[in-house]
Amino acid sequence: MDPEAGLDPELRALRPLGAYFVLRTVADPAHAPRPGPVPLAEAYGATTSDVYPDRLGFRVRKVARALSAPEERIAASVAQLGLAARLWSVALGSAAVYGRIPDLGPRLLRWDPDASAPDDLWLTEVRPLPGDAATIGAAVLDAHLEPLAAAVRSRHRVAAGLLWGNAASALTGAARQLDRWARAEGRPDVAARSGALTRRLLTDPRLAGTGTLTGTAFRRRSCCLYYRLHGGGLCGDCCFTRAPAAR
Repeated sequence: MDPEAGLDPELRALRPLGAYFVLRTVADPAHAPRPGPVPLAEAYGATTSDVYPDRLGFRVRKVARALSAPEERIAASVAQLGLAARLWSVALGSAAVYGRIPDLGPRLLRWDPDASAPDDLWLTEVRPLPGDAATIGAAVLDAHLEPLAAAVRSRHRVAAGLLWGNAASALTGAARQLDRWARAEGRPDVAARSGALTRRLLTDPRLAGTGTLTGTAFRRRSCCLYYRLHGGGLCGDCCFTRAPAAR
């Protein structure tokens, strides 16, 4: 696809990249929002009520049940990592393939906290934005991951360093998948754009120092706690070389 051609209303070019990159839009009638799912902005809200229930807490409890997590903070970390991976994948994939990104404003993105993984997202309106690192950072870090981290920290007592490590891990994971796809499809331009954007995004103060990127391989300086699940093991970019002994 010509990176100067802009976005198509159904974001079809993201579909071959993998499930984490797909973004439903209302331009496709089959993907129109169902009643119930809410704008992501409501998941980050500081207060909850009968009108605005705790959607993030619902998601964390769902993940905890699915993983038989012994601690809620493990499920909170996994849930935040999964949502970060979806947001980075859509933004980085769009920038690398289209040269543009859709406006991912928290009021435009709808989220179903009761869906299976990867998180089910769709966009109520496709508004093209530039595909540069500053715009991607504003769209993902500022608009989503900052308020998401604040909500997870306040409700589930997860360390800030762990959550920003998750954010960096999700970004570099999306970049590795893009690089594999681009090389398999003979698209070195996509691989080059993805790599350059990822390196630039990792200089953001919230992500800088969270790990070391060598080529497309990332080694983080924190742990997402996945190893604490029964049979969880270590992630490929974990700071540990072997799982710590149980306390």
